[in-house]
Amino acid sequence: MVGTRRRRVPTTLTMWHAYTNAISIDDVLKVLGEKKERARIVAGGTDLILELERGVRKGIDTLIDVTRIPGIDQITIDEDNVIHLGPLVTHNDCVASKLIRKHAYPLARAAWEVGAPQIRNRGTVAGNLITASPANDTITPLMALGASVTLLSTRGSRTIPLKGFYIGVRKTVMEADEMLVDISFPAMKKTQRGTFIKLALRRVQAISLVNAAIILDRKADTVKSAVITLGAVTPIIIHAEEAEKFLAGKKLTEKNIAQAAELAIQAAHPIDDVRGSAAYRREMVKIITARGLRAIRDETEQTGMPKKPILLVGGETASHSMQSASEFPAAPIETTVNGKKYSFKSGHDKTLLRLLREDGMLTGTKEGCAEGECGACTIFLDGKAVMACLVPAPRAHGAEIITVEGLAKDEGTLHPIQETFIENGAVQCGYCTPGFLMSGAKLLEEKPNPTRNEIEQAITGNLCRCTGYYKIVKAIEDAGKL
Repeated sequence: MVGTRRRRVPTTLTMWHAYTNAISIDDVLKVLGEKKERARIVAGGTDLILELERGVRKGIDTLIDVTRIPGIDQITIDEDNVIHLGPLVTHNDCVASKLIRKHAYPLARAAWEVGAPQIRNRGTVAGNLITASPANDTITPLMALGASVTLLSTRGSRTIPLKGFYIGVRKTVMEADEMLVDISFPAMKKTQRGTFIKLALRRVQAISLVNAAIILDRKADTVKSAVITLGAVTPIIIHAEEAEKFLAGKKLTEKNIAQAAELAIQAAHPIDDVRGSAAYRREMVKIITARGLRAIRDETEQTGMPKKPILLVGGETASHSMQSASEFPAAPIETTVNGKKYSFKSGHDKTLLRLLREDGMLTGTKEGCAEGECGACTIFLDGKAVMACLVPAPRAHGAEIITVEGLAKDEGTLHPIQETFIENGAVQCGYCTPGFLMSGAKLLEEKPNPTRNEIEQAITGNLCRCTGYYKIVKAIEDAGKL
């Protein structure tokens, strides 16, 4: 039977009316103070854009882009051994951070489990916390690490423990005029080991059915204290308190691990939904808790986590800081695409994907799912591979963009990966091909001679419904040998 491609029909919905590229936190607070509930901050936008398009967030007419504010994308540790994440720290920043890998491994592992490289290059940890879904991956380890968030407004600042930040599904104590400016938590001690385990319906690009973060403080082979947090099994992330209490003072024998895993179930109150039953989720709480405890005991908790994960960031990553805030539609979107200057006087109220296709007439970038799932719209934005369907068009202002049309450097000369795709017949209908080419080309910038595993990591954000992946992988592999 001939398969059909389910593709979303482009919408003409205006998702926002005003857009500000801020250059300071003061810029942000001023707009938030004036607009309050009618304004939202956008950094990665990987959740917000979809919520606006689906009508989940109503009454919003203004977006404030914080991606040009200098200094808020830093991961630091202070003299008190407290780690700080700025509000613009992305999931890939955590994945790549030696500090996080060494002193907050459960967070690094959770960040690695989020989406695909293109999503991790845009999505921020702060945005993940603010979205407040109980299935969001980074909340669980940050809760286990004892994190706090600092909120700032023109009225002042306040620091709130993460366990007091949530009041329900997608609900926090954050006020409409506040900006999250810091995430802080103590670095893990030398006597502590921890991990994060996620169960989903597929290995990548999937929402958690259940997830767990476990941190144990041990002396020799005895547990001094335990922290176990669970996600996607209650309206907010919770501690498995009975299991934590039980483990204190005990050795990690199989009997004690089994008992602790059984006790963890008491904290879980999941629901039935299309992805899994409540009974299944409860059973999986037991399974992944036991799995995590064994991994820490056997010191294998980092198995499966690449030492040098693929980020799809290569070459020179441009920051393109701006001298002054820019507002749209008052100003045109001035950008550079494939080395050519563009000035768009319209399109400020749509996604970058639609701006490129409808206003720029660059139709090589495809719209498949328009939800950040298929990767057909992969482009390079200031040196990083991203999903254009989840980027607001005004983010292009002052940026450098490469689309599939710009892969060939000289007229008539294809990029090596384009050549090997042709030679290997790595196409069928061809709809997904531009996204694969972009991911593959960025991989070759990052890793000129990638391994098979690195190739597979690089294309986790790209779906093909008809060709399969063997020839695609072989084409990328061959391009790395040229």
